[in-house]
Amino acid sequence: MAQFQEAIQTNTLPLPPAVTPRGVAATELRPWGSFTVLEEGRGYKIKRIEVKPGHRLSLQMHHHRSEHWIVVCGTAKVVCGEEEIFLSNNQSTYVPQCTAHRLENPGVIPLVLIEVQNGEYLGEDDIIRYQDDYARVEDKNQ
Repeated sequence: MAQFQEAIQTNTLPLPPAVTPRGVAATELRPWGSFTVLEEGRGYKIKRIEVKPGHRLSLQMHHHRSEHWIVVCGTAKVVCGEEEIFLSNNQSTYVPQCTAHRLENPGVIPLVLIEVQNGEYLGEDDIIRYQDDYARVEDKNQ
Protein backbone atom coordinates (compact mmCIF):
# COMPACT_ATOMS: atom_id res chain seq x y z
CA MET A 1 0.00 0.00 0.00
CA ALA A 2 2.83 2.40 0.85
CA GLN A 3 4.39 1.75 -2.58
CA PHE A 4 1.06 2.52 -4.27
CA GLN A 5 0.67 5.83 -2.41
CA GLU A 6 4.28 6.70 -3.16
CA ALA A 7 3.75 5.98 -6.88
CA ILE A 8 0.69 8.23 -6.94
CA GLN A 9 2.56 11.07 -5.26
CA THR A 10 5.54 10.86 -7.61
CA ASN A 11 3.37 10.69 -10.76
CA THR A 12 1.27 13.77 -10.11
CA LEU A 13 2.33 16.99 -11.75
CA PRO A 14 1.64 20.40 -10.26
CA LEU A 15 -0.94 22.45 -12.14
CA PRO A 16 0.28 25.65 -13.75
CA PRO A 17 -0.84 28.82 -11.90
CA ALA A 18 -3.38 29.65 -14.63
CA VAL A 19 -5.42 26.51 -13.83
CA THR A 20 -4.69 26.10 -10.13
CA PRO A 21 -8.11 25.66 -8.51
CA ARG A 22 -9.31 27.99 -5.81
CA GLY A 23 -11.66 26.43 -3.27
CA VAL A 24 -14.36 29.01 -2.65
CA ALA A 25 -17.32 27.39 -0.81
CA ALA A 26 -19.39 30.58 -0.66
CA THR A 27 -23.14 29.90 -0.44
CA GLU A 28 -25.65 32.38 -1.85
CA LEU A 29 -29.35 32.16 -1.07
CA ARG A 30 -31.95 32.72 -3.79
CA PRO A 31 -35.79 32.69 -3.73
CA TRP A 32 -35.68 29.27 -5.48
CA GLY A 33 -33.00 27.74 -3.20
CA SER A 34 -29.24 28.29 -3.07
CA PHE A 35 -25.92 27.70 -4.77
CA THR A 36 -22.45 27.15 -3.39
CA VAL A 37 -19.31 27.81 -5.41
CA LEU A 38 -17.16 24.75 -4.69
CA GLU A 39 -14.19 25.57 -6.86
CA GLU A 40 -13.17 28.16 -9.41
CA GLY A 41 -10.22 28.47 -11.75
CA ARG A 42 -9.36 30.06 -15.07
CA GLY A 43 -12.13 29.17 -17.51
CA TYR A 44 -14.24 27.05 -15.15
CA LYS A 45 -16.43 27.20 -12.06
CA ILE A 46 -18.05 24.33 -10.13
CA LYS A 47 -21.25 24.93 -8.16
CA ARG A 48 -23.55 22.87 -5.96
CA ILE A 49 -27.11 24.02 -6.71
CA GLU A 50 -30.12 23.22 -4.54
CA VAL A 51 -33.63 23.97 -5.84
CA LYS A 52 -36.61 23.88 -3.48
CA PRO A 53 -39.54 21.59 -4.41
CA GLY A 54 -41.93 23.34 -6.80
CA HIS A 55 -39.47 26.13 -7.63
CA ARG A 56 -37.54 27.01 -10.77
CA LEU A 57 -34.81 29.33 -11.96
CA SER A 58 -35.43 31.98 -14.59
CA LEU A 59 -35.55 31.15 -18.28
CA GLN A 60 -32.13 32.54 -19.13
CA MET A 61 -29.16 32.58 -21.45
CA HIS A 62 -25.42 33.23 -21.07
CA HIS A 63 -23.21 34.82 -23.75
CA HIS A 64 -19.88 33.68 -22.34
CA ARG A 65 -20.33 30.23 -20.78
CA SER A 66 -21.71 26.76 -21.26
CA GLU A 67 -22.92 24.57 -18.39
CA HIS A 68 -22.96 20.87 -17.55
CA TRP A 69 -25.55 19.74 -14.97
CA ILE A 70 -25.29 16.46 -13.05
CA VAL A 71 -28.20 15.49 -10.79
CA VAL A 72 -27.14 14.27 -7.35
CA CYS A 73 -30.56 14.00 -5.70
CA GLY A 74 -34.15 14.62 -6.78
CA THR A 75 -35.74 15.22 -10.17
CA ALA A 76 -34.85 18.02 -12.58
CA LYS A 77 -37.05 19.38 -15.33
CA VAL A 78 -34.73 21.00 -17.86
CA VAL A 79 -35.63 23.27 -20.74
CA CYS A 80 -32.71 23.72 -23.14
CA GLY A 81 -33.53 25.48 -26.38
CA GLU A 82 -36.64 23.77 -27.77
CA GLU A 83 -36.05 20.55 -25.80
CA GLU A 84 -37.63 19.64 -22.45
CA ILE A 85 -36.26 16.67 -20.49
CA PHE A 86 -36.46 15.15 -17.02
CA LEU A 87 -33.33 13.99 -15.20
CA SER A 88 -32.88 11.98 -12.01
CA ASN A 89 -29.95 10.80 -9.89
CA ASN A 90 -26.69 10.38 -11.81
CA GLN A 91 -28.10 11.75 -15.07
CA SER A 92 -26.69 14.83 -16.76
CA THR A 93 -27.17 17.33 -19.56
CA TYR A 94 -25.19 19.98 -21.40
CA VAL A 95 -26.33 23.59 -21.93
CA PRO A 96 -24.42 25.31 -24.77
CA GLN A 97 -23.63 29.01 -24.46
CA CYS A 98 -26.15 31.38 -26.09
CA THR A 99 -28.96 28.83 -25.55
CA ALA A 100 -32.11 29.68 -23.57
CA HIS A 101 -32.46 27.29 -20.63
CA ARG A 102 -34.32 26.75 -17.38
CA LEU A 103 -33.96 24.41 -14.39
CA GLU A 104 -36.99 23.36 -12.35
CA ASN A 105 -37.70 21.04 -9.42
CA PRO A 106 -41.07 19.39 -10.09
CA GLY A 107 -40.58 16.96 -7.19
CA VAL A 108 -41.36 16.93 -3.47
CA ILE A 109 -37.75 16.72 -2.21
CA PRO A 110 -34.94 19.23 -2.80
CA LEU A 111 -33.17 18.95 -6.15
CA VAL A 112 -29.38 18.91 -5.74
CA LEU A 113 -27.08 19.11 -8.72
CA ILE A 114 -23.51 19.91 -9.60
CA GLU A 115 -23.01 22.55 -12.28
CA VAL A 116 -19.74 22.86 -14.16
CA GLN A 117 -19.41 26.14 -16.04
CA ASN A 118 -16.86 26.61 -18.81
CA GLY A 119 -16.10 29.84 -20.62
CA GLU A 120 -14.09 33.00 -20.98
CA TYR A 121 -16.21 34.89 -18.43
CA LEU A 122 -18.12 33.28 -15.54
CA GLY A 123 -19.55 36.26 -13.65
CA GLU A 124 -23.10 36.22 -12.29
CA ASP A 125 -23.90 39.27 -14.44
CA ASP A 126 -23.68 37.18 -17.64
CA ILE A 127 -27.39 36.34 -17.41
CA ILE A 128 -30.03 37.43 -19.91
CA ARG A 129 -33.45 36.69 -18.39
CA TYR A 130 -36.47 36.00 -20.58
CA GLN A 131 -38.92 34.95 -17.83
CA ASP A 132 -38.59 34.98 -14.05
CA ASP A 133 -41.02 33.91 -11.32
CA TYR A 134 -39.38 36.34 -8.88
CA ALA A 135 -39.37 39.54 -11.00
CA ARG A 136 -35.55 39.72 -11.13
CA VAL A 137 -35.29 40.76 -14.77
CA GLU A 138 -32.73 43.52 -14.15
CA ASP A 139 -31.24 41.98 -10.98
CA LYS A 140 -27.86 40.25 -11.21
CA ASN A 141 -28.98 37.42 -8.88
CA GLN A 142 -29.67 34.05 -10.37
